[in-house]
Amino acid sequence: MLYDSFGRIHNYLRISVTDQCNFRCTYCMPEEEYACAGKDELMSASEITQIATEFVKLGVNKIRLTGGEPMLRKDFSEILDNLSQLPVELTITTNGVLVDKYLYLLKKSNIKTVNVSIDSLNETEFEKLTGRNMFQRVWKNIQLLLENQFEVKLNVVAMKGHVELELENFISLTRDYPVEVRFIEFMPFTGNHWESDKVITAYELIELAKLNHDVKPLETPAHATAKKYQIDNNQGRIAFISTMSSHFCSDCNRMRLTASGKIKNCLFGQDEIDILSAIRNNLPIDLLIKESVTRKHKALGGQFSQDYKEIKAEAIINSSMIAIGG
Repeated sequence: MLYDSFGRIHNYLRISVTDQCNFRCTYCMPEEEYACAGKDELMSASEITQIATEFVKLGVNKIRLTGGEPMLRKDFSEILDNLSQLPVELTITTNGVLVDKYLYLLKKSNIKTVNVSIDSLNETEFEKLTGRNMFQRVWKNIQLLLENQFEVKLNVVAMKGHVELELENFISLTRDYPVEVRFIEFMPFTGNHWESDKVITAYELIELAKLNHDVKPLETPAHATAKKYQIDNNQGRIAFISTMSSHFCSDCNRMRLTASGKIKNCLFGQDEIDILSAIRNNLPIDLLIKESVTRKHKALGGQFSQDYKEIKAEAIINSSMIAIGG
């Protein structure tokens, strides 16, 4: 098992399989033209499997595929099929555009839960945020997932001046569909023009929801990032990921693997260890994995304090969100 120096177990690996995306979301992609990693810089399907297998040997029992958009990989079917053979809970985060193409494979791979990133239910606003006129396709694929009995979680990046206008629409979804709408506080990454006054906190959104609804907290499982709430008697629920206003680092069990094969022990950490090069040189990677986990800071990558209003985004040493993986 993998433990850091603060006694936290690490059994959850998020693997970015590509830094390519068919969206250009403002909070993720740097504004300038982003140069994606070349084919030789990316982990191959077999390398992903080899590395994931080593993590499983060290106690990982949950793997989430992310990107970019993971389904853009031409060998996505091979990657998913390979990883589905491992004794782990396999999940995925996607923008939903290609779900219909890979629906059978998702079911065959025994994926139960799919997270879909969707920051607006307004078609015009959706295009403005993503740079793509794809709302109808994404919405149809969300319904397709529900029709096929997937547990669907909708990831909404909460940016002040936008999310408040759509809060009621997202809440209405939980009345009509058995979805979990997860509001994620806006976080700083290289190139995403983060400012503290663009953050609207989980507390503020909960208070807004309470103006028109009965909002009751639900039990939060161990290692969960999202605090869940039952709203009215709706079949779905809402949840909040309060990274900026109230972090959950004390219970963190997550590690990240970038598409170029570098392990990050924290979303906000500047430390990265290249394990892909070790694999390609036929070197063992178990000690590198353990070293990465041991280096983990107590909170927030050791780069800033809990008071998000004091954060100087330009002083944070990190990669862009698209390079790290969602």
